[in-house]
Amino acid sequence: QVQLVESGGGLVQTGDSLRLSCAASGLTFSRYCMGWFRQAPGKEREFVAAIDWNGGSTIYAASVKGRFTISRDNAKNTVYLQMNSLKPEDTAAYFCAADRTFGFRLPRSYDYWGQGTQVTVSS
Repeated sequence: QVQLVESGGGLVQTGDSLRLSCAASGLTFSRYCMGWFRQAPGKEREFVAAIDWNGGSTIYAASVKGRFTISRDNAKNTVYLQMNSLKPEDTAAYFCAADRTFGFRLPRSYDYWGQGTQVTVSS
C-alpha cells in the first residue's frame, strides 16, 4: 500500500532552519505531484507548498514564500521542505501529500497523506 513518511521535525528557535523529508513507497513517485500542508492546534489544515512531477514547477502559500523551498528527488522517492527564517507562527504538524494533478491547494484534492511531523518554533 501507499506510504508517505515524514521526518525532520523538531524544536527550534526563531530564525533557525529545518529540512523536512517525506519518503514515499507503494506508488510510482514520478507520476505524482507532492504537497506540504500544516495544521496548528485548533486550526484547519492549510496549504504550504506543492511541486509538480519532475520539480519543474512549484507553488507556495504567501505566508512562506521566500522562506520555504520545496524540492524532490525522484531517484529517492523523496520530497523535501527546506524551511528557513522560522517564526513561532510556523509551529504546526507538517504533512506531505500526493496528488496526480499539480496546482491544487485544498487538502481534499490530495489522494494520499503521511502521518505528519511536528515543528515547534520558540520565540
